Amino acid sequence: MKNGRIIRVSGPLIEACEMKGARMFDVVKVGEEHLLGEIIGLDRDKASIQVYEETEGIGVGEPVYLTGEPLSVTLGPGLIESIYDGIQRPLKIIQEEVGDFITRGVSANALDPEKKWEFIPEKKKGDRISGGDILGRVKETVLVEHRVMVPPGVEGVLKEIKKGKYTIKDTIAVIKSKNGKEEKIQMEQRWPVRKPRPIKRRLPPTEPLFTGQRIIDTFFPIARGGTACIPGPFGSGKTVMQHQLAKWTEAEIVVYIGCGERGNEMTDVLNEFPRLKDPKSGEPLMKRIVLLANTSNMPVAAREASIYTGITIAEYFRDMGYSIALMADSTSRWAEALREISGRLEEMPGEEGYPAYLGSNVAQFYERAGKVECIGEPDREGAISVIGAVSPPGGDLSDPVVQNTLRVVKVFWSLKAELAYARHFPAIDWLTSYSLYLDNIRDYFDREIAEDFIKLEQEAMRLLEEEAELQEMVRLVGIDAISSKERRILLVSRMLREDYLHQNAMHEIDTYTSMKKQYLMLKNIINFYHEAEEIDADIKSLENLDILTDIARMKYVEEEKKEKLVELYEAISKAISGVTAKREEEQ
Repeated sequence: MKNGRIIRVSGPLIEACEMKGARMFDVVKVGEEHLLGEIIGLDRDKASIQVYEETEGIGVGEPVYLTGEPLSVTLGPGLIESIYDGIQRPLKIIQEEVGDFITRGVSANALDPEKKWEFIPEKKKGDRISGGDILGRVKETVLVEHRVMVPPGVEGVLKEIKKGKYTIKDTIAVIKSKNGKEEKIQMEQRWPVRKPRPIKRRLPPTEPLFTGQRIIDTFFPIARGGTACIPGPFGSGKTVMQHQLAKWTEAEIVVYIGCGERGNEMTDVLNEFPRLKDPKSGEPLMKRIVLLANTSNMPVAAREASIYTGITIAEYFRDMGYSIALMADSTSRWAEALREISGRLEEMPGEEGYPAYLGSNVAQFYERAGKVECIGEPDREGAISVIGAVSPPGGDLSDPVVQNTLRVVKVFWSLKAELAYARHFPAIDWLTSYSLYLDNIRDYFDREIAEDFIKLEQEAMRLLEEEAELQEMVRLVGIDAISSKERRILLVSRMLREDYLHQNAMHEIDTYTSMKKQYLMLKNIINFYHEAEEIDADIKSLENLDILTDIARMKYVEEEKKEKLVELYEAISKAISGVTAKREEEQ
């Protein structure tokens, strides 16, 4: 282990000399306490190092030790249910060793080296294998089967493989390569976080990733393997949205990254997720989640590491053929870390002090999402869907982080402070949000949900847009000055807003809505509009109908009793025909 020497300390940035042989993005150990750092700049024998731990007390002249390895994560059985910090240190183990606060220089194995796992081989002696092939399986949790893969780049003939209970460091197979060398395979793998894992080819996103949130699934869906961002001001519900998506998204595994968030918000995640039940299996939700907790009082440079650590873990499970949902809350904190380090390096600043390479770094992160055909046998597809929260100061959507994110993501869920203050949640603004996946997934909706679902969605959106225009007119001339047709539009639009788009995350039934139930709810509201339009119904008679109460209660109908919504469809037609009869009697 070669060493250099510290010549300058500037917060999380360390400069060292005598660093011959060092390479970009290699990991180094800084000072006598062996603080973890990463080389981010080289000039002859001088290196700029960002340190992922507090540098207080570090002095000029202290040694810097080279490891010769890039920043990497440990991959293998035991990742699920784990809670890590940004550099994959297990927080539970560290708490047991040093208490509630992480002391400098502390380290712990990311995966338990002593725990034994039951390995069941899929391949047999004499098989030709290559990188990505599934060697065997391990039951990691009741919800996740861990598929042990041949590391990328390894190829040859399987000389030995054995069933049994092994630790992640035990040899489970031996591969003889073309040159006669023997490669021992363990369940543990290491992979550099900044290097995307190899794939066979990318696939087009043709199916939606359902979230159970009506405004998202109906109006602004994200495709499986897609990218989305949730920008919004403080208090508009970004974190609650991320929690909801982590709980209900139809992904097999969730990777949740708390990047520079306040401690109390991460505490909510750590306390709440272990208590939650998986809606499909009834098992604890943690049985399919990996958590990375990086709070705002942790060293700023570790925020960048947490993003790359999370996406690398997601890629590993994607390669097994799983669908992964990755939540990053929030990428603004990561961008602030980039700005901090860039300022310490005295680089020429870009817009609002962010580095000029902010856009390319954001793009590199989101481009690691996608639906792919995985390398290796058997043939399988995997997907990573990335949903990033953005926290622009004051909710300013012209913020560089928001704008650079919007250039690369295809779904924009714009949170609006006015909706949040009016207690309308999710506070997604239906007039400014968008999804560019609608054309890709239209065939899926027609085939799997209903042929008229897209038509209903388009009509509902048209009504909401017309409502926005009519509200301007009502403010000027009053409600009585507009026509009955326009007042019917306002009535139905209010039903869409209050009875459909508004969704209570804390209500045990309303917190999640299946696509079939969403379709029936939307169909009932649009049916009400069509029936009222057909007979040119009197607005006051419509507003007094008892059926409006039943429509408002649709969201509280249990999933198992969806047939009540079918019955309501007929009841709506009957109620409005009664309005016609009543008007005829009055005449």
